[in-house]
Amino acid sequence: MSVDAAEIAKFDEQAARWWDRDGPSRALHDLNPERLAFVSERAPLSGKRVLDLGCGGGILSEALAQAGADVVGIDLSAEQIQVAQLHALESGLKVDYRHVGSAELATAEPGSFDAIVCMEMLEHVPDPAAILADCQALLKPEGDLFLSTIHRGLKSFLFAIVGAEEVLKLLPRGTHRYAQFIKPHELARGLRQAGFDLQALSGLHYDPIRRRAWRNQDVSVNYLMHARKHS
Repeated sequence: MSVDAAEIAKFDEQAARWWDRDGPSRALHDLNPERLAFVSERAPLSGKRVLDLGCGGGILSEALAQAGADVVGIDLSAEQIQVAQLHALESGLKVDYRHVGSAELATAEPGSFDAIVCMEMLEHVPDPAAILADCQALLKPEGDLFLSTIHRGLKSFLFAIVGAEEVLKLLPRGTHRYAQFIKPHELARGLRQAGFDLQALSGLHYDPIRRRAWRNQDVSVNYLMHARKHS
């Protein structure tokens, strides 16, 4: 398993305020419509079995369920899973949340998902290639994989760490480690090696003052990728 206990502890600490739209996760709330749109524009959701890998407190999981998907959300933070389960009950949404890792799930349910979303997680694990291999095992042939992560470069360091953590305090200090950021060509290579074909690449941007998110072709900070498993 690609696990970092210190990273899990960070997200355990943030769990209680995960659904506070003005709290530490406010950027995720503001980004979520663009994340959902990137997925729904490229893959059918209604009636499809979708895995939210690294679901946290369930912000994207609930949006996927509202779009008609049969959603399984997994995370190694027990606190986050508890928050996600409680919020789904309050929202009246059906989401199957589990405190389990991707490797364990891949062993138990190989080839059982039409699509996987793995957003803002790869930069928090010690071995992203292991996660991609788990996704390959979990997806049905020609299943869709959607990823978002952070480019490793000067601009991303200034925006995602200095700006977001130190200056604007959008995220708790220490949320990100620059060395774990992933350049798009590195992720694309990893996807090819794991048995995927790259379908789309898009930049994901956020204005924390206006609390507005949008997508374009600039992938120098946050970016989204869509890949498809070989048939």
